[in-house]
Amino acid sequence: MAADLRPPVRRNAKPVVVPGHLEDLVGPTTGVVDLPRHPQWSGNPHYDLDQPGRIADLYRTVLNEAATPDDLCRHLDRATLLRLWSTIWLPAWLRSEWESHFPELTRQRPVAAA
Repeated sequence: MAADLRPPVRRNAKPVVVPGHLEDLVGPTTGVVDLPRHPQWSGNPHYDLDQPGRIADLYRTVLNEAATPDDLCRHLDRATLLRLWSTIWLPAWLRSEWESHFPELTRQRPVAAA
C-alpha cells in the first residue's frame, strides 16, 4: 500500500471570528486607526487610512487576527469590505469561512474575461 504523501489538512489554531451581520461593521474609513493591544496584532498597529494601501493592510490584519466580533465591528466597514474583498490576500480557509457566512462576498469577485 502506497504512503499518503498529501500535506495534512490545516486545522485552525483558533476559530474564525465573524460578525453577526455585515451591517454590524461600522469601523472608520479615513483617519488614523491604532489597534488595541489585544489580540496580538502582528506588525505595526498604527494605520493611516488616508495613505494608499493602508486600509487594505488594516483589513487583512483584522480579518486574520480578530479575537472577537467586536474587533471586527470596531475596525471594519461593510461597504469598504465589500469593495476590497476580492483584492485582499487572505488564507483560503479564512476566505471560505467568511463567504459561507456571507454569500454576498462571493459576488464581489471579479469575473474572468472570456
